[in-house]
Amino acid sequence: MTKKIISTALAVLMIVGCSALVAGCNNTAEQPVTSEYKLAENIEDGSILHCFSWNFETIKNSMADIAASGFTALQTSPINECLEGEDGGMELYGDGKWYYHYQPTDWTIGNYQLGTKEQFKEMCDEADKYGIKVIVDVIPNHTTPTTSKINQNLIDAVGGMDKLYHQNSQYDLKNYGNRLECTTYKMGGLPDVNTENPDFQEYFLKYINECIDLGADGFRYDTAKHIGLPDDPKEDDGYTNNFWERVTKDIHKADSIFNYGEVLQGNNDRINDYIKTIGRTTASTYGSRIRNAVVQENLDSSMIKDYYISEDNLNNIVTWVESHDNYINDGNWSLMSEKQIEMAYAIISARQAGTPLFFDRPYGSSQEDQWGMNRIGAAGSDMYKSDIVRAVNFFRIAMKGEDENLVKPMDKSSALVIERGEKGAVIVNLSGELETGFEINLPDGTYKNRVDGETVYTVKGGKLTSDKPVPENTVVVLYNDGFVNYAKPASVGVENAEFNYAQDSVDVILRCSDAVNSKYILEVGDKVIDTPFEDGDTVRISQDKGATAVLTLTAENQQGTPVYKQFLFTRQGEKSTNKIEKGTKVYFTKPEGWGSKISAYVYADDGEETAWPGLLMKDEGDGKYSYQFTDDWTSPRIIFNDGSKQYPAANEPGLLVEADKTYTAE
Repeated sequence: MTKKIISTALAVLMIVGCSALVAGCNNTAEQPVTSEYKLAENIEDGSILHCFSWNFETIKNSMADIAASGFTALQTSPINECLEGEDGGMELYGDGKWYYHYQPTDWTIGNYQLGTKEQFKEMCDEADKYGIKVIVDVIPNHTTPTTSKINQNLIDAVGGMDKLYHQNSQYDLKNYGNRLECTTYKMGGLPDVNTENPDFQEYFLKYINECIDLGADGFRYDTAKHIGLPDDPKEDDGYTNNFWERVTKDIHKADSIFNYGEVLQGNNDRINDYIKTIGRTTASTYGSRIRNAVVQENLDSSMIKDYYISEDNLNNIVTWVESHDNYINDGNWSLMSEKQIEMAYAIISARQAGTPLFFDRPYGSSQEDQWGMNRIGAAGSDMYKSDIVRAVNFFRIAMKGEDENLVKPMDKSSALVIERGEKGAVIVNLSGELETGFEINLPDGTYKNRVDGETVYTVKGGKLTSDKPVPENTVVVLYNDGFVNYAKPASVGVENAEFNYAQDSVDVILRCSDAVNSKYILEVGDKVIDTPFEDGDTVRISQDKGATAVLTLTAENQQGTPVYKQFLFTRQGEKSTNKIEKGTKVYFTKPEGWGSKISAYVYADDGEETAWPGLLMKDEGDGKYSYQFTDDWTSPRIIFNDGSKQYPAANEPGLLVEADKTYTAE
């Protein structure tokens, strides 16, 4: 009898305790804070951070921070040997270019922008410690247009330069609806590789397998739409359109590798066939729709529900708000604020279909400044670790397998509720306050907003209420089952910094938050300062003209997870000027295959330019043309073209003008 009474009493205690958990403790009580980040086992169940132009060392040192932000995978920029432009300049745009690593000179690991093969391996090893997968951006479709820089090993391996490229590569792609033209012609001035050549395939597969052996878990195939599918038309060269079959099946760990292709939609894109062949593709039309919906503050489900992909393929797409291409080339950088990007990302990450990719903008960039610090190799904006991005990343992991339902709360078009089964919901409110009291598919109980960690919401009888409305420009993430109370990442940075300055010195304000053990290391020439700092401290940087100082900030969050940022400050040197006087002549030797009318387009850094395509050159005979300057110029550059072909190639800087020089296309 005694044992029965005791057991009954324990049962009552357990029932009371569980009831409290369901109604309150499970929802509002603080769980122990942890830094043991539980990321998704598979890339498709998590999210991807695009470390745009970060180098291997930066990614390795940021790995703990990436895990703390809830990313299951990271995507590197291309790691292949590439064209070294502007004498190795390392600006994203200016004295250097981000796109040079998209101009292969060979398919071997390592380049001057991102680092060595050994550093790539170290980065992958560090990723393994946190369960983070590594996706490598690869470019089999084309090489650099500066073909004189192509590695001889590659030329020999594929059977010669004529075997490296398609026969049609001499022609510029104009009709995207013509599949033969789309897959064999030159796009954007970039020579089109004959990816059907078995010798090239063997060479490229060696590169892919070495990436895998060093730790790569997946690949993003650049310009995939320009590589033929098995039933696409072919040149008459005796080869077979089997590139995709080989790179998805004849590789190490083929069953576990995450492959996706960049297939921009429109003009006979055959996107569903690419998904079937490669495994996954991008969903560019959906990204455009999401951007428009957020900018227009219209989240009606008719605006954002459709992925514009076959229903059968919705689990085989990579979604994004923006990619590096549309950020840079389409002018989207000026259309959306960081807050709008975060809110749009909350939508794509909270939804059931697709694998979301977060493009990390350059550090210090804004709607007024596209490039910010403007440095290849450095980490980008802290947007990737914002409260919103981090909350929806971990929400996505917890919601695996749950169906979705899109709801317009209170009939408000600028707000959206994304319900995931009965387990969780994300509320996005773009403009004006959103009154609560609307229906929601969550169990009765209390919930904290996992974005701010404070605001409490109550669900009773299927309706959501709170003490105050949901403010505008707010994301609310609600779930209890599967929630882990992770330590907030520390942040370090600089405020209103002049990364390129002309004066004798520059004062840099240091910032840190949610951080302990903050310190900075300042390297100016041979001098190194290594010392702790507090939020708001100022560091003065002074150096010789033309020199660059390196400022590294480190800290830890409250649970010891490290954070790392590196900044470069350059004092401007004396700019050399090249005076070209009126009457100066330059010459150009017409390449084989060019038309007979050659123009010279001239421009200078001060904004002076001739209208494209420039002024007609004089035919001097024997394939030589001349151009005479009719005004004085300061440090002009020149581009030669025949109306369809040009030298230097598209996206390449013009050649410095030298009086009486004869230019010859490489």
